[in-house]
Amino acid sequence: MKVNTEERNPALESLFRNPNQIFFLDANIFIPPDRTRLGAPKDISFSKYREIFLDPLFENFSSLAIHESVYGELVADQVRSYAELHTKEDPARLSIYRDDMLSAVEKPVYQNYIAKLQVYSQYDPAINNTKDKGEVLSLAYMATKGFIYLSANDNLPIRLVEKAEELNTGLDHQAVIQTYEIIYFLLKTGKYDKKGLKALYKYSYRLTKKESAKNPEWGDFISKMDALYEGILNSNTEP
Repeated sequence: MKVNTEERNPALESLFRNPNQIFFLDANIFIPPDRTRLGAPKDISFSKYREIFLDPLFENFSSLAIHESVYGELVADQVRSYAELHTKEDPARLSIYRDDMLSAVEKPVYQNYIAKLQVYSQYDPAINNTKDKGEVLSLAYMATKGFIYLSANDNLPIRLVEKAEELNTGLDHQAVIQTYEIIYFLLKTGKYDKKGLKALYKYSYRLTKKESAKNPEWGDFISKMDALYEGILNSNTEP
């Protein structure tokens, strides 16, 4: 994955201003990265990932959401239990949005978005297979309901949103927030394990020689992101 430190992400800027906005999570946000096939000596345990990333994520954002198809992808016991725990809080910090919550007017709109998006994915609505299902249905649901933000670390949703006009996906009003941007957000709160966040960044974005060549090392990453978001970091003004 490419780390973009050249262009400001309006979605991240908006969340700096107001972290209580609703934003959806893809399944890969809940699941610790395992890059052993790419040469990592080991994976990241769920307990460590929870400590470094998930707990801070849920502490800082009070209105996280997932589509029911993504919830269905959380099959590992620890991951599923963790998500379920946050759906049962009062008030819930994780909301599950289901297709039966769509109105009669919204349902055909939703199906139209699915038809547009599935063309660029491996999801086939006719057989309702699991490959790319969560990403396609999440984005289709968000577009139908008018939700804007999706946090994901997968090429498909990023492409469908960033190339919305070119691909005619209809996702012109959606935005993706990537894991490295959340890592940066959490770092700037000053409340969490800097060494842990640094290690997660390096594991996720600078593991291979190719990644190390294209993505900045930690100190350079922070400096460049600081330069991009200096104005918003020094301001407490609400949008």
